[in-house]
Amino acid sequence: MVQSSEKIVFLTIDVEDWYHIPSVTGSPFSVYSSVDEFFEKWDGRFDYLTEPTKRVLQILDEFNLYATFFVVGDVVEHYPGLVEMISERGHEIACHGLHHEVHIDPKTKIPLFTRDEFRKRTEKAVMLLKKEAKQKIIGYRAPGAYIGGWMVDELEKMGFKYDSSVSVNSLYNKTDSTLEGVSTFPYYPKIGSLDLGHANRRLIEIPWPYLDIGGIKLPTAGGPMLRFLGARIIKLGLKQSLKRGPTVFYFHPIDISPEKFPKIGNNRPFYWSIKGKTVEKRVRYILRTLVQQNIRIIPVTEYLGENT
Repeated sequence: MVQSSEKIVFLTIDVEDWYHIPSVTGSPFSVYSSVDEFFEKWDGRFDYLTEPTKRVLQILDEFNLYATFFVVGDVVEHYPGLVEMISERGHEIACHGLHHEVHIDPKTKIPLFTRDEFRKRTEKAVMLLKKEAKQKIIGYRAPGAYIGGWMVDELEKMGFKYDSSVSVNSLYNKTDSTLEGVSTFPYYPKIGSLDLGHANRRLIEIPWPYLDIGGIKLPTAGGPMLRFLGARIIKLGLKQSLKRGPTVFYFHPIDISPEKFPKIGNNRPFYWSIKGKTVEKRVRYILRTLVQQNIRIIPVTEYLGENT
């Protein structure tokens, strides 16, 4: 188990566009079975990602912060120069899958891809990101945060140093494990599982924070929860989790986009009901609070450089 007495928040940004979410592409309940099918059939504007990503970079510059950007591999192909721009600003580039497709069934947690298929897709994403960013890709976050223990085993074989997908909470479990012994600070998972293991691996898991209210654990890493629960709940969850050890804050560039996205997507009609300037203010509030409290806000690689 990796622990630190210093208060650390890993600042992470998930770089994906509106059509990457599971209700539109890449899941058993999506409108399109894949991103490839989306581009074959979609004839309208698709890029709602570039401008808010530039805005995120401006915000980080304002706060003098560096982050880990978990980027979907196909962003390299459809948004020329975007990944290069992020990397040139000094930020870490990590992998968020090839097309943001989920790799385990959201309900049953049964694998949707073989290990070989998962490895080949992930290796292609790494190749694309590495070439564009001109840096090593050692971090992974599962699309939709749907992660299986077998996936972590394959990531370790591929040379990844960490994964950051696990969220312990009382509302859902997006993993194929019980998460026994897992809290909110970095740990070594068991082989074939995401339960707490021992320090005999080359890969660590960096789980997300939660706010424990009388035994009810609310997920407070950010992302959709930042949009739906608000900044103060997220702040309380981060504060509580920091007492246990290093933890994570994340959001998406498209969370702060003021534009209206195309109205397609299954099962999630209110998913984008809160976003834009409202969420940007929340992001700024969280970052400003952490800075004022002298919390160390860093990309994951900065931490690993001291602990590996």
